Order: sequence, then structure tokens, then C-alpha cells
Amino acid sequence: MSTPVSAFITTYNNARTLRRCLESVAWADEIVVLDSFSSDETPAIAQEFGARFAQHAFMGYGPQKQMALEMTRNNWVLLLDADEALSPASQKEIQSLMERGPEADGYTLPRMEQIFWRMAHPGTRHNHFLRLFDKRKGRISDMPIHAAPKVDGTIRKLKQVFYHFGEIDIHTKVEKMNAYSTGLVDWRLQRGKHTSLFWTLTYPPLFFLRQYLFKRQFLNGRAGLYNSLIAAFYVFLKNAKVDERIQMDTNKDPVIFQKDRQDS
Repeated sequence: MSTPVSAFITTYNNARTLRRCLESVAWADEIVVLDSFSSDETPAIAQEFGARFAQHAFMGYGPQKQMALEMTRNNWVLLLDADEALSPASQKEIQSLMERGPEADGYTLPRMEQIFWRMAHPGTRHNHFLRLFDKRKGRISDMPIHAAPKVDGTIRKLKQVFYHFGEIDIHTKVEKMNAYSTGLVDWRLQRGKHTSLFWTLTYPPLFFLRQYLFKRQFLNGRAGLYNSLIAAFYVFLKNAKVDERIQMDTNKDPVIFQKDRQDS
């Protein structure tokens, strides 16, 4: 007997990509969509696919996904973001696994990225993400930005890719990286994730080389080059903004801050 699976997705104004996402999980025994009061066609698209649909004010990425997880009825769940979709081969691989019966507590899937105006070259090294798991063994992390499932048990890898239809231009990508790096400052400071000036300056070029050469982003031409540079800038921003907060808290000049209050 096949193991039933619930797919769960959180949304906010995802009409551009949601239909493709839901089409890729139409075979699931249940689809749950938790929306943050979208103003576009997202609710209508979710209901078009017969999803169990609910709305709740956005609580942060981790709590929102955890709430969607708790809405599911089956023990085995599949998490997708609204701008992601399973490939046909990935759908078959997961369905075959569920028919045989899972032999682990969770499974990671390799993700093929949209890089601005193109999809990644097949030779690019894909990052693996834990997306299929037994919810009795896992929950969503509390990270404010990159919230992901955490499973207490055995994790195995699936082979077939799923797609991420991400940022379609450099402006959107940089805007998101700026917002993400700001959103992580308090979380990192609360966990003692301070950084040195040396690491802030030296890690970004090392990260660029990791992305461009070892992750084989060079196979993606200009798109891969620009994406690797922006990724390096992102790790710089994450460290620099933590250091900025520390410097502002320890070297607060009352004259400067008084002037700011008068100008506001």
C-alpha cells in the first residue's frame, strides 16, 4: 500500500509561479496552501487545484511554514516554496519511493536554479534541500529567513532535480539579498555569531571562487558570473551588517544621533 503524502506550501502574491508549483504536486494525496493575504490571483489558483486553503498574517518564514506543516493530515509531507516545482522525473521518483515505502526519515532533493534569464546548466553542482520527510521526526527551524525542515533521524538523497524559478533580474536579486541580510542581523547576534573584519573581507572572494569554480557556475556564462558575484556580496553584507550593529551600539556618538533626531 502506497504511503500517503501531503504537500504544503506558503504563499504571498505568487500568482506568477504558483500554478506551475501546484501542477507538479497534483498527484499528492493532499495539498495545503497557507497564504499571507495575497492581493493577486494566488488564492484563486490554490482553490483551482483543490488545495486546503487558509490565510494567516505572516509570522516569519519559520513559524509560517511550521503552521502550514501542522495543517497537514498525513505523516509524510513534501515542502515546496511557491516559486518551486518538481520536475517530471522527480515526481516519478517520489511516487515510486512512496509506493515502495520510505526507508529513511527524510530525503533531500537537488535543486536546479533559474539564474536570471536562463536555467542552470545541467553540469552545475546543485545544492540539496531536505523537502520530503516524516513530520513525526521533524519540524521547521526558527530561522527568520532561511527556515528549513530539521529531522531527527536518517536522511538520504534523491537523484532527480526540482526547479527553483527565482529572481528574474539582477535588481530583484540584489533587493532580496539586501532584505535577507538585514533580517538575519538580530538572529545572528542572539546566537553569538559575531565576525572579524579579516573574515568579513576575506570570505567573500573565497565564496565567489567556491560558487564560480567549484559549483561550476562558469557553465552558466554571464548569468553564472553575475550570480556568483552577488552571492559573494551577500555573504559580505551578512557579516558587515552584524559588525555595523555592534559598532553602532558600542560607539554611539550622541551628537550624530541627536542631529538625526532633529532632521527626522
